[in-house]
Amino acid sequence: MIQQLIDRIETLQAPIVVGLDPMLSYVPEQIQKQAFEEYGETLAGAAEAIWQFNKQIVDATCDLIPAVKPQIAMYEQFGVEGLQAFQKTIEYCKSKGLIVIGDVKRGDIGSTSEAYAVGHLGKVQVGSHSYAGFDEDFATVNPYLGSDGIKPFLKVCREYDKGIFILVKTSNPSSGEFQDQLIDGTPLYELVGKKVAEWGAESMDGDYSNVGCVVGATYPEMGKVLRTLMPKTYILVPGYGAQGGRAEDLVHYFNADGLGAIVNSSRGIIAAYKQEQYQHFGSANFADASRQAVLDMKADINHALARN
Repeated sequence: MIQQLIDRIETLQAPIVVGLDPMLSYVPEQIQKQAFEEYGETLAGAAEAIWQFNKQIVDATCDLIPAVKPQIAMYEQFGVEGLQAFQKTIEYCKSKGLIVIGDVKRGDIGSTSEAYAVGHLGKVQVGSHSYAGFDEDFATVNPYLGSDGIKPFLKVCREYDKGIFILVKTSNPSSGEFQDQLIDGTPLYELVGKKVAEWGAESMDGDYSNVGCVVGATYPEMGKVLRTLMPKTYILVPGYGAQGGRAEDLVHYFNADGLGAIVNSSRGIIAAYKQEQYQHFGSANFADASRQAVLDMKADINHALARN
């Protein structure tokens, strides 16, 4: 699966992923109004609004980007109706040729982790039939429970040619409370990175592994170290733009071949029309603002890589 992502990145010259993390406040009033007229101010109405919002964002950007990353919490907050919007979003994105990274951050004891892996990446057996649940191409995974929580994902990935991105050093300000703690002089995030490389060696797909990792854009020096520890690991990089990550800080997340990392932007793209530099598009043309934001992000990152 990682090779399919790499092929799309190289074809589009776009090492970027759009985070489909729609807060209801990001959805323009006209879309909310239409959804509420049909379903009322209900969970179903909210879910319909974010689904229609997503659809227009995808239509406006799908020819520019290799992948999307829907964050499941933004859908779960609307209950079952929200999860239906999550599933519809995945199916629609895949119909447009996009690779889908399910940002679900799962990780539990063995049997539970296996159920998560099957539900998001594999197929569940029902009598004599098997069915894909959400059917993302990749899923994000929390390694805190150790190998018990990771190995079921590795098994499903091998069986269905899927991939995972394991949290190593996250972009949030308090991540260091645990991730930066020293163990015999070595930060915990480095130990996790070494373990990711070990797991990844079991799931190679060409030059890179189907086992990737997550390293935030807000910690570029740590990212530089982790790049050397995990040379065959693709790095998913959240935190660009709205969270303060800059393109020039991200060049060390990439390998000498220009590959090895994919940079995420969520509200910087999907809520671009609310930003000063894109306000001239107006809420009626929010998707056009998102398209321009993608073009600007792509140019920014490629320019930084070219200068490196």
